Amino acid sequence: MINAFCKKPLWECSKTLVAVAQGRTPADTVIKGAKLVNVCTGEVQEGIDVAIAEGRIAYLGTADHCVGEGTRIIDAEGQCIAPGFLDGHIHVESSMMGAGEYARAVVPHGTTGIYWDPHEVCNVLGLDGVRLMAEDARRTPLKAMITTPSCVPAVPGFEDTGSSIGPEDIAETMNWQNVVGLGEMMNFPGILSGADHAHGEVAETLRAGKTATGHYSLPETDRGLNAYIASGVRCCHESTRPEDALAKMRLGMYAQLRFGSAWQDLPVLAEAVASGGIDTRFANLVSDDTHPHTLVADGHLDHIVRTAVSLGIDAVSAIQMVTINCAQCFQMDHDLGSITPGKCADIVFLDDLESLRVTRVLIDGEVVAEDGRALFDLPPYRYPDWATRSVHLGREIAPTSFEVAAPEGIVDGDTVRVRAIEVVPGKVGTFEAHVDLPVANGRLESAVEQDVLKAFVFERHRETGTFGKGFVKGFGIKRGAMASTVAHDAHNLLVLGTNDEDMALAANTLAACGGGMVVVADGEVLGLVELPIAGLMDALPAEEMSAKVHALEDAWAAIGCTMPSPFMTMALIPLACLPELRLTNRGLVDCTKFEFADLIVG
Repeated sequence: MINAFCKKPLWECSKTLVAVAQGRTPADTVIKGAKLVNVCTGEVQEGIDVAIAEGRIAYLGTADHCVGEGTRIIDAEGQCIAPGFLDGHIHVESSMMGAGEYARAVVPHGTTGIYWDPHEVCNVLGLDGVRLMAEDARRTPLKAMITTPSCVPAVPGFEDTGSSIGPEDIAETMNWQNVVGLGEMMNFPGILSGADHAHGEVAETLRAGKTATGHYSLPETDRGLNAYIASGVRCCHESTRPEDALAKMRLGMYAQLRFGSAWQDLPVLAEAVASGGIDTRFANLVSDDTHPHTLVADGHLDHIVRTAVSLGIDAVSAIQMVTINCAQCFQMDHDLGSITPGKCADIVFLDDLESLRVTRVLIDGEVVAEDGRALFDLPPYRYPDWATRSVHLGREIAPTSFEVAAPEGIVDGDTVRVRAIEVVPGKVGTFEAHVDLPVANGRLESAVEQDVLKAFVFERHRETGTFGKGFVKGFGIKRGAMASTVAHDAHNLLVLGTNDEDMALAANTLAACGGGMVVVADGEVLGLVELPIAGLMDALPAEEMSAKVHALEDAWAAIGCTMPSPFMTMALIPLACLPELRLTNRGLVDCTKFEFADLIVG
């Protein structure tokens, strides 16, 4: 496919590159004496020069003949150089920053390109929101390559969103210059059942010669997985067992090994590729969802590569998983993914292959970051009012809004068995737990002693006033309440808590500020991250967002939660495409059968 993200397409500068390679025209830049991580052969070559012209690589070897009076020389003696890192599956919105500030945060860590599924903002603001984010990203050197959201809503009929996407929308966006494929096809039941909507979206993508990305979260590796891959889906980031990842690679699907802020499957999945017994060309490393505190404290793909190496994956193999493997997955390896003649000059300088510390980053031959600092200017991006006023509840929320009536015939002092969503730290899946709750004043209440909280989801896009109610287990909360407008994927208003008064305060705090995440206790706001852009993001830089998120985590800890990144685990409670039990604004959803479930057991 044609890559619109490089400085120039190859056919516009091929004669120049040919002339530079033969010494007839001087290079713009020559990197001297580097240790080249050759991802094509899996080796490290010593003492390699790289000649660059027109934003692309012209020559590898001893490049003295490429140097002219105006050639810039970069001394790389003793340093390693690798291709720019590519993240094959990322939701920028999870960083809580706009695309421009996200670029400023990740480029210094060696990330030169992302394959970005903006389905979070699309669920709230539609394709107009995607265009807005893309416009912000275009101001930066980061190659922000979009995969059009496929599942908006994620599970039709089970939730209400601010927008919807169909095959005709996919066909339209495949003509957009910055779209390179289809976002994660979460509707695997639709693919397996032959649903026209799901197959139509994949078909429009394939017809355009682009890549359909996947989401197959079932722990199944036989008929269903074969069928899903046969539909044309090319990659999947939802492996949670080594056998899942291995089965996908064996069937020619790119297994994207995930290591984000909360969803950290890599330590388990590394077993599938670390033994050295298999070819790893169908393995990628991805972040999926990364919050700003992780980006500031640990890094981005550089951190994931370091983690992979610590788990026994060879350093060069790990680098291949964020470079050439990813580029090949998206059919863009003719432009990206390797330091070879003709490719875009996206190059990462590393101290060595042990620390993997990034010291300099080039994109299209220009130095865009050094020593952890972005070198490109980025004035604040101004989002329009329609993007910053997205909380429309259509109802008043009071403490009485959170009452859960006991079934008829049940009296105070009795217990009622209910279905509860049990969360697991660091995992995207949930379990259906059955818990016995006492009845008081004719109502069911949270049971802190059983680690059970009330949960409500209020529709916030079209003022329908609808809501779903249930219970969750596993957060360890002892008091207070939490609320979030980051609530995948419909991003309605999610509220959890131990008591109705604090739950009402949490909900109304977010309604007043235009969205975000909040922790309250005893009638007091303990932590608040305002996210006015679609209720998902702010225009602040990573360092400021990181400080706010860190304060929010402290507030979670103050009310009893020790879970890492608990707000990210909380945000998946409504995601009805993941097993087993979820809660949307329409009610409890059994995600193993894709049908609504009763709150009361039996």
